[in-house]
Amino acid sequence: MKDIPVDRTVDVAIIGAGTAGLAAMSQVRRATENFVLINGGELGTTCARVGCMPSKAIIQVAEDFHRRHTFDRVGIGGEDKLTLDIPEAMEHTRDLRDIFVDRVLAGTTDNLGDQFIDGYARFVEPDVLEVAGHRIRAARIVIATGSHPVVPESWQVFADRVLTTDNFFEQDDLPSSVAVAGLGVIGLELGQALSRMGVAVTGVDMLETIGGITDPVVNETALTLIGKEFPLWLGHPVKGRDDGDKLLITSGNQSVHIDKILACLGRRPNLDRLGLERIGIDTDARGMPQHDPHTMQIPGMPIFIAGDVNAERQILHEAADEGRIAGSNAVAAEVAGYRRRTPLAITFTDPNIAHVGLPFSELDAEQVVIGEIRFGPVGRALLMGRNKGVLRVYAHRQHGRLLGASMIAPKGEHLAHLLAWSIQQHQNVFDLLKMPFYHPAIEEGLQAALRDLKKQVVDQSEDVLELARLDG
Repeated sequence: MKDIPVDRTVDVAIIGAGTAGLAAMSQVRRATENFVLINGGELGTTCARVGCMPSKAIIQVAEDFHRRHTFDRVGIGGEDKLTLDIPEAMEHTRDLRDIFVDRVLAGTTDNLGDQFIDGYARFVEPDVLEVAGHRIRAARIVIATGSHPVVPESWQVFADRVLTTDNFFEQDDLPSSVAVAGLGVIGLELGQALSRMGVAVTGVDMLETIGGITDPVVNETALTLIGKEFPLWLGHPVKGRDDGDKLLITSGNQSVHIDKILACLGRRPNLDRLGLERIGIDTDARGMPQHDPHTMQIPGMPIFIAGDVNAERQILHEAADEGRIAGSNAVAAEVAGYRRRTPLAITFTDPNIAHVGLPFSELDAEQVVIGEIRFGPVGRALLMGRNKGVLRVYAHRQHGRLLGASMIAPKGEHLAHLLAWSIQQHQNVFDLLKMPFYHPAIEEGLQAALRDLKKQVVDQSEDVLELARLDG
């Protein structure tokens, strides 16, 4: 390692002030105040600025407006007179977005003083960074630079017609027609919201599945329910070209003229500016640095990588966990490994799409039983006018320990949490059925799926009354 001159020496340098970087900082400052937080670009985290929070704001507007279609069945009139002021709705979304961003800044970077450095960092040596014309030596470094939306290079010729989450929420108005390219979490959420707000939406994806679903029963149900709201073109890549005052989008043998295309093709880690190749870091086939997901350390380096930038689990709570692990290890005498939480992913469509624990694609068919419930007859769902969807719960065939679940379900965000907590505590189907289920509640759907599951478990030695026996 070269003995190069530096302008400053710190215990820890954190690159990136997003969710992972701020979580890392929260752990670092418990041990030392001799650190720097470096950030190039916008502050306020991806979640608050362009992700979780503004998207949920516009989803709520769209859901409230869409609800008018159920008014006539319960005797409420006048729904045909309701209108949506889209510029006002977009301004409302930005107002809420700004509140969330301000809260992040007020609680983190606003009062850091010279511990915060505005600029893009690059590696000079494994322990030396160059940023804003200065060199900083750090005993440990955390990379938490986040990610950015993927936009194909060929789309640059009609860049003025391309929307991403980076610019979507800045629109003063919405186009009359949109193609949503990529039907993962972001594409489905914004696609359904746009459709419910009156935009003509066409959804396109190379896969035959949507929302990251690998369970064929859940996917089929999702395609039916989402497909009733806007057309889904699956199994072919999307192509686009300028065609006068419209953009011509083709996928397979289908085509449509639209005003804008919303690129939801995934997110690419922000690694290009760092100069990792200069310090000999090994990368995989995707160009990602090798790292231990339990310590977040890059092998053989005083460097940790956390959050969206490592492309492992690009979800806020996972980024926060990774940041805490990286930050804790960055100030620890010995690097420690930490057990990761049970996987939990939720798409805030209506109904919610959620995945918990092991996905269907990773199950051993010989060792698994599946409990299923359709929400058509579930009382609470029927009362809300949302009795559609399916829940599938996976468990070990022999003893009934829960392994995972997949669903498109009303209030699925809550069912998914209950299941994730149960899986993380290694509970079995009998444990859950001894829990209280109130009537009428959406959770009765989970109870029904568990009862279906219980009948298929080999070991039925547990109390069939679904009640814990008193000792003695």
